[in-house]
Amino acid sequence: MDTLSTHSNYTGLAFGVRVAIDPFARARQLHLQLRYHADRYYNEDAPVIGDGQYDTLLQELRRLEVQFPGCLNPDSPTQRVAGAPADGFTQVEHPMPMLSLANAFAREDVEAWHRRVTDLLDGQSFRMVAELKIDGLAVRLTYRDGRFLLGATRGNGQTGEDVTHNLRTVRSIPLTLSGRPPTDLEVRGEVYLPLDSFRKMNEERERLGEPLYANPRNTGAGTIRQLDPKVTESRNMQMWVYSLNDTGVAPIPAGHWECLQNLKSYGFRINPLNRTLDTVDEVCDFYDEMLSRRHEWNYEADGIVVKVDSIAQQNSLGVAGREPRWAIAYKFPAERSTTRLLNIIINVGRTGSLNPQAILEPVVVSGATVQHASLHNEEDIHRKDIRIGDTVVIERAGDVIPHVIGPVDIPGRENLPVFKMPEHCPVCGTPVVKDEGDAMHRCPNSACPAQFFESLKHFVSRGAMDIDGLGEQWCRVLIDQGLVSDVSHLYQLTTEQLTALDRMGERLSTRILNNIEASKQRPLARILFALGILHVGAEVADFLAGRYASIDDIAEAGMDELTDIDGIGPKIAESIVRYFATERNQATIAGLRSAGVKLRQYLAPVDTSALPWKGLTFVITGTLVNMTRREAEGRVKSLGAATSSSVSRRTDWLVAGASPGTKLATAERLGVPVLDEAGLMALLQDPAATSSATTQGEPDADDV
Repeated sequence: MDTLSTHSNYTGLAFGVRVAIDPFARARQLHLQLRYHADRYYNEDAPVIGDGQYDTLLQELRRLEVQFPGCLNPDSPTQRVAGAPADGFTQVEHPMPMLSLANAFAREDVEAWHRRVTDLLDGQSFRMVAELKIDGLAVRLTYRDGRFLLGATRGNGQTGEDVTHNLRTVRSIPLTLSGRPPTDLEVRGEVYLPLDSFRKMNEERERLGEPLYANPRNTGAGTIRQLDPKVTESRNMQMWVYSLNDTGVAPIPAGHWECLQNLKSYGFRINPLNRTLDTVDEVCDFYDEMLSRRHEWNYEADGIVVKVDSIAQQNSLGVAGREPRWAIAYKFPAERSTTRLLNIIINVGRTGSLNPQAILEPVVVSGATVQHASLHNEEDIHRKDIRIGDTVVIERAGDVIPHVIGPVDIPGRENLPVFKMPEHCPVCGTPVVKDEGDAMHRCPNSACPAQFFESLKHFVSRGAMDIDGLGEQWCRVLIDQGLVSDVSHLYQLTTEQLTALDRMGERLSTRILNNIEASKQRPLARILFALGILHVGAEVADFLAGRYASIDDIAEAGMDELTDIDGIGPKIAESIVRYFATERNQATIAGLRSAGVKLRQYLAPVDTSALPWKGLTFVITGTLVNMTRREAEGRVKSLGAATSSSVSRRTDWLVAGASPGTKLATAERLGVPVLDEAGLMALLQDPAATSSATTQGEPDADDV
């Protein structure tokens, strides 16, 4: 039905001339291009286009799918974009247990394992495969007919959690497989948070005055178990696949190494450092090489895993308890050292947070001299019972922020004083406050010099107003000289004032003033981020700028209106309302406005003609057969509808899959129309039929 003549209003470039293009053919072409470029980027580490060019192709596909909903399918690269937060995680049984590994900590342990395997195989020789042991979160992926169907965490080994909607946002996990995979395919691997992403997250948290994350492994695991998949999507999680499981549907290769090569041909990301080995000496050489290179990678590895290659030999060896006899983990030594805690100082952050920092007797950890370490907050210090004068254990993984693991229990340490957070701000003397539910103590004085120094650094930084030339040193000078006591004062600076400063020549002052002038045209999202509102990072600023045309509109928004925006909860909304209600912040906004900073943007009107469900609200509950709930939400959103996690009188449709829970009863009580999955599929085929669709009273007995 959808032909080129029907959709001749879609145009594109062909040989430099803008012509009518079949949108469905173009969508298929974009699918192939985006999959190819993603494979080159994530699996081959050899991209052929830049990030901007990739984003341009992705945006074109998104526009196509909005204008022509028939172009949208669950395998589209756009469907990695996360939907609404989940109500919770469903428990799923693993068809085959996800086992643990026995550990080796020395060559003797590996030799003993090798002898045991040789004895159990009656002296047969065996080849081994060695892989890096990634320090992340083990997951299971299931594919059917080449399409990603289910993703689950390891859990207790027998039962995990369905985190499909989060794993779909991990760009190194293929949604559709290449080559000729079997009909049913199950793979396992490790999802991890790259070190550069971890550092970036902690840098932003430090700017926001929030406690820092301790390590990439725990942060990454928490990311996959976020109820809001938008959080997962924003953190650039990645995955290495390390095994192909026998589902009994199709024969698998004879060896583990060949399985890995097949998985690579299907589009999975296989670690290029994997190696086949024949002897214990080769295993130990591989271990030593990887140990010496462990800081070259953008991920954490805590050892190597050695496996018997032959699948037949693996099956013969079997499992002992919950550990396969055919594999062992040879762990790297922990990157820790001990030193003396000389003092705990308090740094005041941009949002008033009092951040304790350990001052240490210098110690070398992982090749770097460490003199300072993070202590997070008072609760963390008391939980670990860390005291000034203690001998403490310091951990530094890669080049991330060192932190104090805890004290060494030595005689007499119980007499050391227990740390207590100061009652007054160490910089301005204002009494310290600690809100219920907040882990941080804070100085409530927004005029505190320490807060303003951090705020000014943040305001001029590259991700905010990007005023090049105004680094930390000049921010301090401008404050000390009394030239700037509010960020809006930057726009009142003159050439005479700047050139009068020591070591500030005319050339630098001209450059700074030109950059200050250029910053007046920054997008609204950048300005919101630059203001340093508590809990408003770059992502939340984007959410706000996508909803409001001006900073005045945001200032007038109430709690209910703000929490209606995807990605903004009560805590963030309360912080936004509080910020704009503060007199000092109102003065800052007024100063920016009078200086000519652009605080309003043009929001293009939405083409509602391509969104037949604009204004409708759907709630989707229960288990669907042909798609996940996240996919269903994506489909209805592509037609203009909104989705919600709760049923109310404003709900237009409840879609009830199997085991719908209390939402079905609520919908029936409120008179909300109810669709089963078949009804939803029929509506998606004919979106204009929403007014005449039939409802169902109860789910089928087999679905309950």
